[in-house]
Amino acid sequence: MNPSSQRQEAPGGLLDSVMKAVIVIGSGLFVLAAFGNSLTWHLQRFWGASGDFWQNQWTKVHQRWEGHETALFYAGAMFVPFAAFWGSNLLLMLVDYTGMPNFITRYRIQVDKNNPVDPVKLRHAVKTVVFNQLFISAPMVVVCWAVMFSSGNPCGPELPTFHRGLLEMAFCAVLEELLFYYSHRLFHHPALYKHFHKQHHEWTAPIGVVSLYAHPLEHVLSNMLPALIGPVILGSHLVTTTLWYALALVSTTISHCGYHLPFLPSPEFHDYHHLKFNQNFGVLGVLDRLHGTDANFRKTKAYERHTLLLSLTPLTESIPDPPKKVQ
Repeated sequence: MNPSSQRQEAPGGLLDSVMKAVIVIGSGLFVLAAFGNSLTWHLQRFWGASGDFWQNQWTKVHQRWEGHETALFYAGAMFVPFAAFWGSNLLLMLVDYTGMPNFITRYRIQVDKNNPVDPVKLRHAVKTVVFNQLFISAPMVVVCWAVMFSSGNPCGPELPTFHRGLLEMAFCAVLEELLFYYSHRLFHHPALYKHFHKQHHEWTAPIGVVSLYAHPLEHVLSNMLPALIGPVILGSHLVTTTLWYALALVSTTISHCGYHLPFLPSPEFHDYHHLKFNQNFGVLGVLDRLHGTDANFRKTKAYERHTLLLSLTPLTESIPDPPKKVQ
């Protein structure tokens, strides 16, 4: 392993990078707003056709929980996303622990790692994740509830339009990219890395549950805040908030899962970050391209494999790594 000073982010030039990002992303938001109607036209037609169905379902839920809006908010914004996280991760942990079924293990990105996963290391990670969720994530959701209810009613009887929901999700994704990229990159500064972020990078070959395996301070600033803040700023409806939180947790699980599975988003980008430490700090990759923090990644076979797999042939077979040189 190289010394941490050679692997972590140098402070120089970060302010200039931030200014460039503000200009580029600000322009992107303007374009999104200007062309939002045309981008969502077909989906809006679908929502118009099925909108009554979803509104009727929400009306039933709203009437059943009437007078208990706080409990409804916690059920939607806390328990549904947690269920999505643990539902996907229990399946992945079963595969990591048993090596079965072979159909899934064929798609392992780092083929010589976690085969099977170290049970002691896995138990420690699970305990840390449970602690982070119970004593950090849950209280932060309570704070979100207090802020959102102080300025409106996120559990209102009317669902948002599909168009509004889609724009809010896009806003949350862009905001998460901004906050996660810079907070994550900051935690790679040598002065902070060894005290906080090194814990997360104990897993050079990540698995899904490790997505929330982090020091408490990092969990607050880099895991939770970038995902939570968007719906709070927008005053989003509970349904939009629930969908976004669940999507964010499933997305980070996929990014860490260690398997490039067919028809799912590629985890190659973040898997490479765990392997090399000093590349690929973001979620979407936009800011990494802007700041050049994916330059080495784009020269690798992993970058060639960073695509949606539309066949059943593992990309490690169709795009294999070059043979290692014999010393």
